[in-house]
Amino acid sequence: MGKIIVSLVFLAAALPAAEKKPPIEEASNELVDISAVLLDKDQIHQALGADLNDDEIIVVRATVRLVSDKPIQLNSDDFLLVSNKDGQRSEPFAPGQIAGGDALAVTPNGHKGFTHNRPSFGGVVGIGGGGIGNSGGTPTNDVKVEATHDEKPNPLLDALKEKALPEKEITETVSGLLYFQIVGKVKSKDLELRYKGAGGRLALRFRPSP
Repeated sequence: MGKIIVSLVFLAAALPAAEKKPPIEEASNELVDISAVLLDKDQIHQALGADLNDDEIIVVRATVRLVSDKPIQLNSDDFLLVSNKDGQRSEPFAPGQIAGGDALAVTPNGHKGFTHNRPSFGGVVGIGGGGIGNSGGTPTNDVKVEATHDEKPNPLLDALKEKALPEKEITETVSGLLYFQIVGKVKSKDLELRYKGAGGRLALRFRPSP
C-alpha cells in the first residue's frame, strides 16, 4: 500500500503544471474589479439601436468597480483585446473611426494608415504592426498626419459615443462599451481582454459561445 501511495505522489509531481489562464469575465485586485461581456449581434443592436454591419468589430461591455476609496483615471486605451488564436492585438476604436465622424490619414509616400476611417492592419492604432503607417516599425521623414471631421448628423455615431465606456476619473462603478477590431473568424473562448492602467494590471477571458 505504501508503495502505491509513493508512486502516485511521484506521478503527480512529474506531471507538467496546468496552463494558468485568466479568469472568465471578471478579474480584480486591491484597486479595481473589472467584468466584461462579449455582445452578440442582437445585443449590439439593442445597445446601439442599429447594426454595425461589420463582422470584424467586436463589442465588449466593460464594468469597472472601485475596490478601494482611491479614485482612478479611466481611459479606453487602458484596454487591449488579444486573440489567442492568431496573436492579433487590438486597441479600442474611437466611435468616429467606426461611424465615420473622424478620420486620421497617415501618409508616408502616399500610404494610408486608416482605411474606411478605421486603422488598417499594421497601422497606427489597432492590430499588429509596429510603425506609423507601415509594417516595418521605422517611421519616415515624410509622414503627413491629416485630421478630418465630418459634421453631418450621424445617429449611429451619437449612440456609439453615448454608450462608450466613460473616460474620466471615477469614484464609483461605471459601465460602457469598448469597440475592437479582430480580422477573421474567432471564437469567444479565444479572446482575452487585458487592462493596464491606473488601477494596475488585469486580464480576463470570455465564456465559450453556446
